[in-house]
Amino acid sequence: MSINPYMVLALEALLFALLFGLLSWLRGEGLPIRFAWEVVALTAISLGLSWAVRISIHPVLFLLFIYIVTMRARLLVDLANSLSARRRYSPALALLGLAERLATDPVTRTMVRINTAVVWIRQKRLDEAVALLNAALADLPIGRGSPKYEAACRYDLGLAYLRLRQDGSAVQQFNQVIELLPNSLYARGAEAALRERRRTDKQEEQPSAESG
Repeated sequence: MSINPYMVLALEALLFALLFGLLSWLRGEGLPIRFAWEVVALTAISLGLSWAVRISIHPVLFLLFIYIVTMRARLLVDLANSLSARRRYSPALALLGLAERLATDPVTRTMVRINTAVVWIRQKRLDEAVALLNAALADLPIGRGSPKYEAACRYDLGLAYLRLRQDGSAVQQFNQVIELLPNSLYARGAEAALRERRRTDKQEEQPSAESG
């Protein structure tokens, strides 16, 4: 018995939506309703065009298509981060700007803002980074995953404040990161930054102690 190819694609789209919806829920980002509607719309359009022109769509190509389209903003963020790590800041910021325009949910927009701020910190555009991170903090998405994004914002804020020589503000942000998500990657980074700051302070105090 032959299998209806349209039924295969519809089932594939359903499983794709359920899998990524489950992963999003497990990460504490809530159920992505807009994402689900995008999958439904893309499936309907693809099946309609396939039926109209009488061309079958390979299931692998269809899966790749809906993955790229629905994950477009996050894929752009990943690519921008790769460029930023190689100090190619201009194209990285261009991709992040495109990702922000294509983002359809609060979590992705927060990710874009945080990663944009990271690039600005690397470029020493510190005041702009601080302003953007504070804006991201004010608009944090609601859900179980929000502490992770808050910790990321505050950790990067701490780094920006350190480079602005606003040590008090930096220490405050790092301590909040440690309290918010202890033993996390951000907390370990904050603890390392605080240790380095204390070590620097001691080294600066030693000459004055000896001269006294």
